[in-house]
Amino acid sequence: MTANANDSLGQLIEQWIKPEIRSMSAYHVADAQGMIKLDAMENPYDWDDSIVESWMETLRNVHLNRYPDPGADQVKQQLRDVMNIPASQDIVLGNGSDELIQLLALAVSAPGKTLLTVEPGFAMYRQISLVTELSFQSVALTADFELDMPELLSQIEKQQPALVFLAQPNNPTGNLFGEDKLRQVIEAAPGLVVIDEAYTPFTDADYLNLADEYNNVLVMRTLSKAGLAGLRLGLLIGNPRWIAEFEKIRLPYNIGVLTQASAEFALKHFDVLRQQTNLIREERANLYQELSNIDGLRVWNSEANFILFRTQSGQAKTIFEGLRARHILIRCLDGAHPLLKDCLRVTVGSAAENEAFLKALRAVL
Repeated sequence: MTANANDSLGQLIEQWIKPEIRSMSAYHVADAQGMIKLDAMENPYDWDDSIVESWMETLRNVHLNRYPDPGADQVKQQLRDVMNIPASQDIVLGNGSDELIQLLALAVSAPGKTLLTVEPGFAMYRQISLVTELSFQSVALTADFELDMPELLSQIEKQQPALVFLAQPNNPTGNLFGEDKLRQVIEAAPGLVVIDEAYTPFTDADYLNLADEYNNVLVMRTLSKAGLAGLRLGLLIGNPRWIAEFEKIRLPYNIGVLTQASAEFALKHFDVLRQQTNLIREERANLYQELSNIDGLRVWNSEANFILFRTQSGQAKTIFEGLRARHILIRCLDGAHPLLKDCLRVTVGSAAENEAFLKALRAVL
């Protein structure tokens, strides 16, 4: 491309791409080739060979020349069964939780409307608000990653947000805020409050009841953390009247035939996924104890499938790179938010993966 052509292309991009998008960076996913991958909150366990063979047999009967069931009704019914979703609530499915967050933002987006959340939190809330032209407002957690209730309630009163997102457990801190505080937020919020339960397989907390008790509450879940990250299947649960509105803007056939068939198969074997998440809970307790015994680390308890810890001042990036050199990939959060200074986050892996991580960490330290 000549210099003039390049300048011309740059002018076209500047003319037609919104400045909010031009100023953004694409979501970065680290190259994990050859690594023990403990950076993305994935279930480390595969299915055994007999289940894989049964799954492959199921896929042989999928007709790729036909559009999928537009409502994925069979998948929804199975989700109701395994997640105990009451008949009083309806479901809309998305290509992962990200699509559902975008769907919610598009549904309420208008000049002057605000999306409010707490930080540090899930990065996609901010990114999607910018894309959908919602004003973004965040409230910092306390130094112990708890809700700053006076400030949060003050901002709700001031901003009158159309959407409030609260992840339970919270990512990347792993903690629960408590039902009493959630109720205070719900009762103060004029718009929708979305409780993001992406990590619900790893905690006993369950807030589906709040969607029945309050008109402005929705609950969002996903199959990704339970062991089906590759399917990209999320669900939004709430009053049927809310769900009917979101269905109007959901793109048709957003859940493909292979995803539906695989989800139906996996949900019939959900006991296997439960066994795996129970193993992850056990490994989380072991990993937390081992990290807590290492001098110089501050470790936070977690209700999710990851653990956040703080290194000594200025050491996080060095430790992260030292682990990567030893083929261990975790997440460096230092610099992502002031409250995450010197912090690293590790996904709970298998016993062998966790042992390899701890051995490498001790070597780096």
